[in-house]
Amino acid sequence: MVNRILMLIVVCASHTTMLFAQQQPLVLWYNKPAKVWEETLPLGNGLIGMMPDGNPHQEKIVLNEISMWSGSPEDPNKDEAYKNVDAIQALLKAGKNDEAEKLVNETFVTKGKGSGFGNGANVPYGCYQLFGNLLLDYKLPAGTVEDYKRSLDLATASAQTSFKINGQQFQRNYYTSFDKNVGLIQLNQPKDKVQKVDLSFQRQENIDRYTLLNDGILIEGSLPDGKGGKNLKFVGLIRVKGENLQISKMDQVLQVSVKGNLTIYFSASTSYYGKNPLPVVKANVEAAKIADEQKIYRNHLAAYQKIFNRVKLNLFGNAANDTIPTNERIANFYKNPVQDPDLVTIYYQFGRYLNISSAAPKNTNSLPPNLQGLWANEINTPWNGDYHLNINAQMNHWGVEVNNLTEYHRPFIEMIKRIAKTGEQTAKAYYNAPGWVVYMMTNVWGYSAPGEQASWGASTASGWLCNHLWEHYLFTGDKSYLSEIYPILKGAAVFYDHTLVQDPKTGWWVTSPSVSPENAFRMPNGKVAAVVMGPTIDNQIVRELYQALIQADAILKKKDTFVDSLKKKLTNIPPPVVVSASGRVMEWLEDYEEVEPKHRHVSHLYGLYPAAFISPQTTPEWAEAARQTLAVRGDEGTGWSRAWKILFWARLQDGDHALEILRQLLKPAYHNETTYQGVGAGTYPNLFCAHPPFQIDGNFGGAAGIAEMLIQSHNGYIHLLPALPKAWSKGEVKGLKARGNYTVDITWENGKVSAFQIKGKKGKIRLFENGNYRDYEVH
Repeated sequence: MVNRILMLIVVCASHTTMLFAQQQPLVLWYNKPAKVWEETLPLGNGLIGMMPDGNPHQEKIVLNEISMWSGSPEDPNKDEAYKNVDAIQALLKAGKNDEAEKLVNETFVTKGKGSGFGNGANVPYGCYQLFGNLLLDYKLPAGTVEDYKRSLDLATASAQTSFKINGQQFQRNYYTSFDKNVGLIQLNQPKDKVQKVDLSFQRQENIDRYTLLNDGILIEGSLPDGKGGKNLKFVGLIRVKGENLQISKMDQVLQVSVKGNLTIYFSASTSYYGKNPLPVVKANVEAAKIADEQKIYRNHLAAYQKIFNRVKLNLFGNAANDTIPTNERIANFYKNPVQDPDLVTIYYQFGRYLNISSAAPKNTNSLPPNLQGLWANEINTPWNGDYHLNINAQMNHWGVEVNNLTEYHRPFIEMIKRIAKTGEQTAKAYYNAPGWVVYMMTNVWGYSAPGEQASWGASTASGWLCNHLWEHYLFTGDKSYLSEIYPILKGAAVFYDHTLVQDPKTGWWVTSPSVSPENAFRMPNGKVAAVVMGPTIDNQIVRELYQALIQADAILKKKDTFVDSLKKKLTNIPPPVVVSASGRVMEWLEDYEEVEPKHRHVSHLYGLYPAAFISPQTTPEWAEAARQTLAVRGDEGTGWSRAWKILFWARLQDGDHALEILRQLLKPAYHNETTYQGVGAGTYPNLFCAHPPFQIDGNFGGAAGIAEMLIQSHNGYIHLLPALPKAWSKGEVKGLKARGNYTVDITWENGKVSAFQIKGKKGKIRLFENGNYRDYEVH
């Protein structure tokens, strides 16, 4: 009888999901030009990016290329650092953490200048940089600008600016083609009208040659290697196309006159990809310029929507909100999130849009999104625009699997494989150990050494990175991929197995030295320190890594003797959670006094998310300790910290609290959009997350959190609507992914699942919905 009822549900669900309701437009729009970069609209195809400000008269379009990195490969490892590790560990065992930290700072940090403390443009570490600015000086008729609007359509990955002067309509369209690696700026007006515009390119430094062509601008340059020379070469090409073109050159300005429409093409590339970028960009632009523009757009749309349209979300909000500019909607949502659930849909799909736009998984040597995705407007991007590995680069990829963007995990996975090789040298230099290890940051050149300072630079990241290798397998079930990454998992485990030390008080085997990322504690002697043995996050990561390798060995039937040894050692690894006298999850082996109880990092809840050790169903006592931990930490924090807390509360199945953190994440980051006075973390007018400044991890983490409120699959079963807020009483979602390579559609009414459909491997799976466990047959 139960099976018959389930079959009826499936039939109903199939009908419902096929008739997915028309959702509100996925559009960001504004009634005035951007005055600051954080109002401009991001476009990208994973390789190049554009951000137009939409100024009617003098427009600036910030241009980016994902591999635009200064610096060069280096050996940042202190070759004999391992000779000091015994002394450091002895001090830690003796409880002299402050002395151990002093010795770490002297002997166990990077060789050379490291990241330059976040100012790495001219050191070997390097930094991610903007490519430059395209400046467009329009010769418009005299008159008042009226009916102004600029927008970004997430459904088409294109932006528009439109306005009228003296009744004449002006429209500009912008997109970075997913079919051809070019950006297009289309200036549209009636065929009988002549339009004039001056084009120029602006960059502060490192331009080797600036050439005005008969129909464009060629930019050639090279970035410093950090060692007194040059390394990466970059080339950009801007060309124009139109009827009855008349072009003249004045200094560095291309003066263009055209009757009717004008199209501007942009392409850029660098030598990072192992090719001379000059012929590459010339070929890109030439192919686009001779092609039919409508066909380019159709192909762009088809390539993009094939990916973007995999997931649809509808929370049935009030259509009247679509008539409100996005910056005002953000402010309204912060005041009352109940009145505009559709902004949640836009924010969620904006996160997916940024994933698709800031990585190009089909391209060889493609790079994952950095701290700013691929969008930057400075020479030295904040924190070098690099890959912070103590949460930030990971958070960039937390949503790719569940949000049905699994291939967008691959550029990060390939980067992990590359730094695992350089990490072998780091393991030998700092521990004289086999296997591989990397620390809290990396760049495109394979940096794997510790940072410049122990308090933030001494946390190992290799185990955390393996979480991504393993999660990609759990979602895809691809055994050939598992064989590919098995040696990487094993190499990380070999390092930890070789370097763990025994804590004299508990007998547990723990990491040493390490830190709980960027946090510190007060010692009994009153001094403040960060360096410890076995911070909770490390204990959870090591256990998770060992368990993953054991499962991988069983799946692949390797019968690896090293894996057999890990099964025994797991009993001597600290448990994932130790509850303190205060009822919270302990952050360190010792229940130290916290220097900053509301610290932005909540690393000791790694076992709640992204790992799966803490759950209201399986470990209710630990779940309660996690709740108490979050209560003390508080709801506020940096942008990415708030995003993490959404995920925590979603895993604790408290949808209303998760929505409250989402509300805070969408707090307007500018107090006044006339003076642009910053107010801290939140969201900028263009929906970019404010760390502050802008850091894209908060966008990706926020989108992952929304998905986690709707579906979870980490406890061995698929949980439908695990953390649904009361405010989202009605809705539907199509195309979310669950572990095991299942695709899930859900419809709900009055906060309860009314219909669902699960597609994937045929057979029986475990399901939890509307408060009940059940077996479900996938057909």
